Amino acid sequence: MLRSTITTKLPQLSSAVFASSSILARNARVVPAVASAHMVRRSFNSNNRKKQNLPMNTVIKFVPQQEAWIIERMGRFHRSLEPGLQILVPIIDQIKYVKSLKEVAIEIPSQRAITQDNVTLDLDGVLYLRVVDPYKASYGVEDAEFSVSQLAQTTMRAEIGLMTLDRTLAERAHLNANIVEAINGAAADWGIRCLRYEIRDIHPPAKVVESMHQQVSAERTKRAQILDSEGSRQAAINVAEGLKQSVILQSEANKAEQINQAAGEAEAILLRAQANAEGIRRIAEAISEGEGGHHAVSLTVADKYVDAFAKLAKESTTLILPASASDASSMVAQALTIYDGITKKRGVSPEQLAAAASKK
Repeated sequence: MLRSTITTKLPQLSSAVFASSSILARNARVVPAVASAHMVRRSFNSNNRKKQNLPMNTVIKFVPQQEAWIIERMGRFHRSLEPGLQILVPIIDQIKYVKSLKEVAIEIPSQRAITQDNVTLDLDGVLYLRVVDPYKASYGVEDAEFSVSQLAQTTMRAEIGLMTLDRTLAERAHLNANIVEAINGAAADWGIRCLRYEIRDIHPPAKVVESMHQQVSAERTKRAQILDSEGSRQAAINVAEGLKQSVILQSEANKAEQINQAAGEAEAILLRAQANAEGIRRIAEAISEGEGGHHAVSLTVADKYVDAFAKLAKESTTLILPASASDASSMVAQALTIYDGITKKRGVSPEQLAAAASKK
């Protein structure tokens, strides 16, 4: 009977075992996924619990400087202990939280963010914060530091998405200030104040870095060409300016030379006129005072008359001669007759000419 019962129930048992094994296999596949999803959170909380190591209630406690101890009495918040000597009620009072009031630096791990011009960047940073309200830091949020670090990451991604790559690289200070302002606005209810945020490294893609290097090289080449052209332009301007100045100076020199020549010629003409006047005056004095003045004039006129004909024969091939050119005495007489006729027409005698010349 027992054998028959086992034989009849064996298929049912095998099917049940197979079903249970499949269920266990599905659960085994699900558990690692859930564990991996919460691994970071559990590790962060376990680290915090190891760091805190809450002190025991020994009635008399000494609270260190820059620390705040949160006391619960019968499971309810009672007070916050300040640095110094503190007395607790045993069993009833419990030290629930220990908050450090010092400035804390939290490393923000590397993360990816997309800029406004669709460039993927790898960024990491450091967040500096301080607990300003121990009560809110204990009861306002489960894990204040973890929450602030997550908020810093999301805020940084949001701010990077509003800026282009060039602005992100050039305006780090502005980006840091915006992140600090956003964190302080969200963490006000957590009793935490973000003092500053510093982006430590920004890593663009390799192709983008190569393009940036090419752009810098092209910009430097452009500047070099501009400077070269500016130098050539300035050199040409300097040469033209030099030529202009040389022409101006040359024209001024020519002007001064012509002025000096004109002044010299005028001075020479004046001196020649004065010499001629002085000669005429002395000739007139000699004619009027001397006994043989008239004969001297006749001799002078005859001499110049003969010289004029001699020069005329040398300088020209055409000669116009009077009929009595061979008779020198007639020529002298003719010249004296012309002289006397001119003086008579003017009504001036040789004596008057001599007197006028003497007055001058």
